[in-house]
Amino acid sequence: MARIFCVANQKGGVGKTTTTVNLAAGLAQIGQRVLTVDLDPQGNATMGSGIDKRTLELSVYDVLLESASIAEARLRSPKAGYDVLGANRELAGAEIELVPLERREQRLKAALAAVQEEYDFVLIDCPPSLSLLTLNGLCSAHGVVVPMQCEYFALEGLSDLVNTIKQVHANLNRELQLIGLLRVMFDPRITLQQQVSEQLKTHFGEKVFNTVIPRNVRLAEAPSYGLPGVVFDPQSKGALAFVEFAREMVARIDTLR
Repeated sequence: MARIFCVANQKGGVGKTTTTVNLAAGLAQIGQRVLTVDLDPQGNATMGSGIDKRTLELSVYDVLLESASIAEARLRSPKAGYDVLGANRELAGAEIELVPLERREQRLKAALAAVQEEYDFVLIDCPPSLSLLTLNGLCSAHGVVVPMQCEYFALEGLSDLVNTIKQVHANLNRELQLIGLLRVMFDPRITLQQQVSEQLKTHFGEKVFNTVIPRNVRLAEAPSYGLPGVVFDPQSKGALAFVEFAREMVARIDTLR
């Protein structure tokens, strides 16, 4: 059975999509079967996996409105070795269309149940807000991976997210837990980042992943080529760090089973 994880942070611009596609590519590289679900109407995880969001015949929008199954809507990332349930601007309309529907926050969970046997990991790229889309992701997930920069404002946003996870756990999804915090865009030369990193380890202990993703130009360049950084430049520091993170993720999941 697939382990389902949201990559979430209510703060924008912290590397959620970069984390999602590179973790997916890293997991695929070490032999895991992976499905990436793009829940952001911007469709960046779709484009970053080498799939043109403008040409999608079926997307996560159709799955949420139950006019298509995941098996019908998913596509294979051409070079990265994992499947993608893509998104485009249509998804923005789903927010409004879902409001009057029954089980509106459980739609994705029901759809994933049909394909759960086919994957080892399902990674859900959530939008940077607590919306019905994010709620669908959290209700279907076993856990949350939080990418964050080691900066002061990131700590403030983190406390909001932890409270959200607790509320969803209490009211909607008893399986949901915080899997871990991933430090991204890390520059060890900056004293503040080192200080925030230490604060995280003090507060969250083992919930902080050992792997640290460095600030890396090649990771930033990769989306413009429609590739995860792990595929675009496998020997770059960022790519090597994400493959290492994929291995740590597999090891951590084994301890949770």
